[in-house]
Amino acid sequence: MPLIDARLLRMSQLYAPTLKEDPVDAEVISHKLLLRAAMMRKVAAGVYSFLPLGLRVLRKVEQIIREEQDRIGAQEMIMSIIQPAELWHESGRWDVYGPELMRFLDRHDHGFALSPTQEELITSLVRDELRSYRELPKSLYHIQWKYRDEIRPRFGLLRGREFVMKDAYSFHATQESLQEHYDEQSAAYGRICDRLGLDWRPVEADSGQIGGSVTTEFMALAEAGEDGILYCDCGFAANAEVALAEFELEEYRPHETNGELTKIHTPEIASIEELTSFLSIDKKSTVKALATKSADGAVTLLFIPGSHDLAAIKADRLLPGFTFMTDEEMEGAGLVKGFMGPVGLPDKVRVVADSSLRELSRWLTGANESDYHVAGAKPGRDFEVDSWADLSVALPGDACSVCGLPLKGARGIEVGQVFQLGTKYSESMQASFMDADGLEKHFIMGCYGWGVTRSIAAVVEQHYDDNGIIWPISVAPAEVVIIPLASGDEEVEPTAESLAELLTERGIESVIDDRDERAGVKFNDADLIGWPYQLIVGKRGLAEGIVELKTRVTNEKSTLALSEAVDTVEGLVLEARRSYL
Repeated sequence: MPLIDARLLRMSQLYAPTLKEDPVDAEVISHKLLLRAAMMRKVAAGVYSFLPLGLRVLRKVEQIIREEQDRIGAQEMIMSIIQPAELWHESGRWDVYGPELMRFLDRHDHGFALSPTQEELITSLVRDELRSYRELPKSLYHIQWKYRDEIRPRFGLLRGREFVMKDAYSFHATQESLQEHYDEQSAAYGRICDRLGLDWRPVEADSGQIGGSVTTEFMALAEAGEDGILYCDCGFAANAEVALAEFELEEYRPHETNGELTKIHTPEIASIEELTSFLSIDKKSTVKALATKSADGAVTLLFIPGSHDLAAIKADRLLPGFTFMTDEEMEGAGLVKGFMGPVGLPDKVRVVADSSLRELSRWLTGANESDYHVAGAKPGRDFEVDSWADLSVALPGDACSVCGLPLKGARGIEVGQVFQLGTKYSESMQASFMDADGLEKHFIMGCYGWGVTRSIAAVVEQHYDDNGIIWPISVAPAEVVIIPLASGDEEVEPTAESLAELLTERGIESVIDDRDERAGVKFNDADLIGWPYQLIVGKRGLAEGIVELKTRVTNEKSTLALSEAVDTVEGLVLEARRSYL
């Protein structure tokens, strides 16, 4: 269990300005409580300073990560925050990473970026140093500040512009070697989650800007999570945007049409919600269209069931860099917003449909005419589909692609992600080694990221009550607070000091609330800050030879004989530590 230091902390000396009220701009629980409990302070949107108590938590999280990385043979180093633009040009990401990349020019007009990630820099470091297969595999990691110019930083530490991340990178001669270390990293990430006290799931994910074809996200379940997670009792779990959406559709067949193409007057009804209400039908009976434009100006209509949303990740795989068309662009292409359909489209408009629509023999969709829809539109008879693809965001209740049972839904905070990069960076940056057969080969790489500051927020999102934070002992700023109830009392204060010193001598992280404050203030701050154990020393109890112990996770109180208090608290702390190892 990582310990910060062996000193006795004193609340009278700590810089820990707690707040009684929630800050007005704090939206989620972790944001509110980390500010109120004097763990951090806002500098600017998405940028925070860590105060002494918050830094102690941060250091403990870092140490847990460090121990698990060292355990699997990864070697710690430190890499620069500032990265030359030419490295990003080599990888090809300078122009494609987007506005989130913080860029600047030095006084000599040389381009640089503030690091959001380290693939380019680590590849440049090893390409001239690792020359032989005999030196492989190697796994290197660092824990460092990162920067991303988020368009909308929010939720405190959950989406910031400055944050601490652990990233590790491994270099291999074979895919088998990469797979072995990838599995080791995945197991290490599971242990990190457990030691942080998180309720978590490993989920199938998308690699995004990092690249690679194999990746897993480690999600902490929380209502404040920005990601939708789908999981099944069979063990399957995936990000909702990448999970295969499997569901049954309902056909809309008005009796009088006899399956023929029929135009329906739908005045000023341009949304699926309005259409289903107007016709008194389920969304699964409808098909909606989204107009997209590629970089070369090509227009593609994406058709998905009205019951589901478009998965942008899946669409981008199909149409890299696509954008949704504006109202003016749709009008210029001969499309009618709110009433688009596959029948009678203008020339050169491509039709791509969600794979689930293959099972729908007749579509209810837009008529490409203002205020009209069509029913009974039959693929192959009334229109052609250029290609089929998995485009929908999966929903709770959809069938599990592994066992067929209904999927369950949850929200999640991504705290870590592991990637198999393959040769994406080693090829573009010409990083190679001499293999046993005497041939130059590109490194096969892996990447393993962990959001250090984000995981602090994730812990708080799962561990709190109406009174404040309930830290797992593994990351608490200290393990025990000793609270004397009568400041200046000739018996209470020396007894509290003695208990605090004895616990500290035994290696228990202790803090004494020696402030000249009312008991209520001390109790409120103890709950808000979230010390795992509170040892309360009062004049009345000492007259009976007892002290009071409160366990924060249960809020239960008990009395201890003064002579047994140190041994009892030490035993509880050591047992709690073991539960997180």
